[in-house]
Amino acid sequence: MTDNRNLILAVVLSVAVVFGWQYFVAGPKVDQARQHAAQTSTATQTTGAATSTAAGTEGAATTTGAAPTTAAQPAVMTRDQALAANPRVPINTASVTGSINLKGARFDDLHLDGFRETVNPNSPTIVLLSPSGAPNGYFSEFGWVAPAGVAAPGPDTLWKAEPDAKLTDTTPVVLTWDNGAGLTFKRTISIDPRFMFTVKDEVANATGEAVSLSPYGRVVRLGEPTVAGYYILHEGPLGVLGEKGLQEITYKNLRKAGSESFQNIETGWLGITDKYWAAAVVPRDTKSFDASFSFVDGQTPLYQTDFKSKAVTVPAGGTASAEGLLFAGAKQVSVIQDYQNNLKIDRFDLLIDWGMFYFFTKPLFFLMDYFFRLFGNFGVAILLVTVIVKAVFFPLANKSYKSMSAMKKVQPEMQAIRERFADDKVKQQQELMALYKKEKINPLAGCWPVLIQIPVFFSLYKVIFVTIEMRHAPFFGWIQDLSAPDPTTIFNLFGLIPWTPPHMLMIGIWPLIMGLTMWVQMRLNPAPADPAQQVIFNWMPVIFTFMLGTFPAGLVIYWAWNNTLSIAQQWVIMRRQGVDVNLLGNIMATFKKKPKDGGDKSTVPTKAKS
Repeated sequence: MTDNRNLILAVVLSVAVVFGWQYFVAGPKVDQARQHAAQTSTATQTTGAATSTAAGTEGAATTTGAAPTTAAQPAVMTRDQALAANPRVPINTASVTGSINLKGARFDDLHLDGFRETVNPNSPTIVLLSPSGAPNGYFSEFGWVAPAGVAAPGPDTLWKAEPDAKLTDTTPVVLTWDNGAGLTFKRTISIDPRFMFTVKDEVANATGEAVSLSPYGRVVRLGEPTVAGYYILHEGPLGVLGEKGLQEITYKNLRKAGSESFQNIETGWLGITDKYWAAAVVPRDTKSFDASFSFVDGQTPLYQTDFKSKAVTVPAGGTASAEGLLFAGAKQVSVIQDYQNNLKIDRFDLLIDWGMFYFFTKPLFFLMDYFFRLFGNFGVAILLVTVIVKAVFFPLANKSYKSMSAMKKVQPEMQAIRERFADDKVKQQQELMALYKKEKINPLAGCWPVLIQIPVFFSLYKVIFVTIEMRHAPFFGWIQDLSAPDPTTIFNLFGLIPWTPPHMLMIGIWPLIMGLTMWVQMRLNPAPADPAQQVIFNWMPVIFTFMLGTFPAGLVIYWAWNNTLSIAQQWVIMRRQGVDVNLLGNIMATFKKKPKDGGDKSTVPTKAKS
């Protein structure tokens, strides 16, 4: 009994840990992310806290020397005021709107018009890039690093544009700047119908001497970004740097290191990513480049990723050019894949965090996306993919359920062995193993249906959680966002009571359906004779209901549907093996009062205590 009590205590403590994690860790993180989103939305219209400043031409250079940076100062303007502070060239395409800051030719104003902050179609569009000097500064720019004594355009350079210039996907913009000492700089900026800017720089040299200039590009984020903090998702600086492969650096680690640099990279890209959005620069010349990730501390933190290509020689009386790309937009799988294939950007698909099991996760997404295109509903796609996965693993599950059926047939013999050797556990186990061998039974076969679900579950979780296609994707009824938890909860009677329960109590209809299907599946077999195992048997669906209650609704729908298919599959296989599947009887037995263990029933009858 002591062992049983200890096991029961362990189960209770496990439930307490789950509750505690949801209440003290997961819940606050979700609430913090929601509050930050609301504050960010408000900050676009009102004055915010100190967050950013412009990076001046003077200051401590980055490790590559690509562009000077200085510690950020408090924001002194609203976003609208910062946008109005300098002349701008408007951007207007079917996918994005915003403007280019002529001071520094900086990309610092960009709205993603196809995406909104919430499922409400009237909510504000996503603001990706914002100017320095205002809250949440986030921008990108290109330029030249010049030798001492040579003036090159930098963050404070005021470029000239044609009157009424406007950047669209059919009309590029041409900017010019003359350094007054013989060098004329021309910059042609174009954009495709989606999220890729092309920046072509040309230099005309009338100085009478050759000049060497190094092209650079950078992405800068001012302030301390709020991240979800999930271990399966990277948010922060990243890049693919030739043979060094994918580099993912967290904000926390960059603050500790200060900077990380890489030299002589042949191909690649680098930038900063959020869960669904990213800004990344791509060198396009054939020469190698140096790259760095850096952090500058101050009243407002500054995070930067940049590259500097090998020097370009501009001969006297001649010209030279360099080209770079800027991706600034939503990480849509098809868009990213097209850029990788058509623009030959090395491993650009890793801008989406597919994880270490990308070889399974990525095909799983494409399969779901295929069904979505057929039926127009990602929830239906999840159901169909689950059926296919069950079919693929059917041979293994079939073998497992057959072994479980064989074990159920010999239950009377197993019970007889346990009673015969009740006082000799070693002998009992030996006899049971001999019985298993005789009947060709694998006692661990029942674990396989659960184990084979783990990689599928994890990969599906990754797809639903990471891909933007799942964001705000509706199912049916009250599920309007498969990437968010079920918004209903039993603790306010599914909205009948005007009260919002704590995060840990947000147990909606679909988590309850999932828990119920798990409970029914476990009743396909009679409850184990061991009281301690019965406790686990009874508590597991409850624990899983609370654990998955705050998971994305798409994942909970998958688990509930998978349980339902497993129930049907196991019932059919066991019936074919000649096993009497008394599902209803097992369910009814759960609610019957269990007799107390009184030891030897021939002794004095148990009396009720007063």
